[in-house]
Amino acid sequence: MLTDSDEDRGAALRLMSATAVRDRADQIFRAAEKDRLSHFSLDLDRFDDATKYVAGVIRENYPNLDVPFHSRWRHFSAGGHDRWGWIRRRLDNPSLAEIGRVQFDLVMVSVLLDAGAGDAWHYVDSETGKTFARSEGLAVASVDLFASGLLSSDPAAPFRADATALAALTEPDLNEAFQVTADNPLIGMAGRLDLLHGLAEVVHERTDLFGSKVGAKARVGNLFDRLVAQANDGSIHASEILQAVLNGLGALWPGRMALGGINLGDTWRHPAVQTNDPSTGLIPFHKLSQWLTYSLAEPLEACGVTVTNLDGLTGLAEYRNGGLFIDLGILRPKHDQVTADVHAVDSEIVVEWRALTIALLDRIAGPLRQELGVDTETFPLAKVLEGGTWQAGRRIAAERRAGGGPPIRVLSEGTVF
Repeated sequence: MLTDSDEDRGAALRLMSATAVRDRADQIFRAAEKDRLSHFSLDLDRFDDATKYVAGVIRENYPNLDVPFHSRWRHFSAGGHDRWGWIRRRLDNPSLAEIGRVQFDLVMVSVLLDAGAGDAWHYVDSETGKTFARSEGLAVASVDLFASGLLSSDPAAPFRADATALAALTEPDLNEAFQVTADNPLIGMAGRLDLLHGLAEVVHERTDLFGSKVGAKARVGNLFDRLVAQANDGSIHASEILQAVLNGLGALWPGRMALGGINLGDTWRHPAVQTNDPSTGLIPFHKLSQWLTYSLAEPLEACGVTVTNLDGLTGLAEYRNGGLFIDLGILRPKHDQVTADVHAVDSEIVVEWRALTIALLDRIAGPLRQELGVDTETFPLAKVLEGGTWQAGRRIAAERRAGGGPPIRVLSEGTVF
C-alpha cells in the first residue's frame, strides 16, 4: 500500500530534474500571459527588439558564431589569461583520466563558490594585475585557491580537492584567499564555507560516487570515474550528470525545505504552481546544480565521453539572464517595491522573476537562432546562454546602472545567487 511518506518521496524525486524546472516555470509563465501574477507583467511586443539586441552582442563577440558552451570554464580565462592551462602544464605526466579528475576537483569547488559577490567586492589577479568582480572575480580567486594547494592534504599532489583538506578550511582561510577585508567585503562567506565543509562530508560518506573514505583518496574528482563508468557506448545523457549532482550533493544545501525526507535544495514556493501531488506550490530551479552540470560536460567530452541532450537542461535562473529581460522591457515590475527593496531569495518576487527567466530563455532561443541563421544542433541552449543572454545581460546592466548591478537586488547568503 502507498503511504503518505511514499507519496511525498515520489513527489520530491519528481522535483529533482530539469524537466520539473521547465514545466513549473511554464506554469508561472502561463499565469503571466493571463496577467495573473502579483509582481510582473509581460510585454512580448518587445521580444523582437530583445532578440536583435542579443544577436548583436553575439555577432560582436563571436563574428563567426563559433560560441563555446556556457560553463564555468569560460570564467577561468577572464582577461584572456589561460589559468587552467597553467595548472595543466604543472601536472606530472598525467593520464587522461587524471586530467579529468583534476578538472572535476577544480570546477566543482569553483561552482560551489560561485554565488553572488555583491557590489563592493573585487579580486586583483596577481599574475596579470587585472581586477575582476562578481562571477569572474570569484572564478579567478577560486583557481588561485586551488593552485595554492590548500584544497589538497597531499603535499606531493597539490592540484586536487580532497575531503580532509576541505574539512580543515576556515573562514580566515577563505577571507585571505578571496582578498576579503573590511574595505573589500564579500557577502555570504559563511554560506560558502558551509558548502565546502558539506562537500567534505559528502565526499567522505558517498563512496559510491567519490571512492575511498581514506585521506586524500576521498577526493572530489573521483566523481569523474563514476560518470565515465556510467557512460553507455561512450556517451552519457546530460540528465544523468544532473541526477548524479542532485543525488550526490543534495545534502550540501541549507535545509530550507524537505519533502519525504529529501532536501529539495534550490526549490521555492509560488501560488501559481498547482499540481495534484504533495509538491503543489513548489518550483525547483537547481541553478548551481545545472551550472555545475554544464561545467562537468566539458571535461568529460575532452576525455572522449560524448554528452548528449544538453538542451534537456534549462537556462539558469540568475540575475544576468533575469536582469536582461527586465532591462529590455519584456518583464515589467507591477509595483515599486520590486526594484526599490532588497529581497530574500525565498520572496515571491524573486521566485516569480526566476521562473519567468527560465521560461523566457526557452522562448528567445528559437527566434535568436533564426536571426543568426543557425539551427538547434549547431547552436544549442548552452551557446544561447554563453554568447547571448548572459553576456547581453551583463552589458545592458553596465549601460543602465553604475557598477553593472542587476535591476533587482537580492539578499544572497552564498548558496543561490
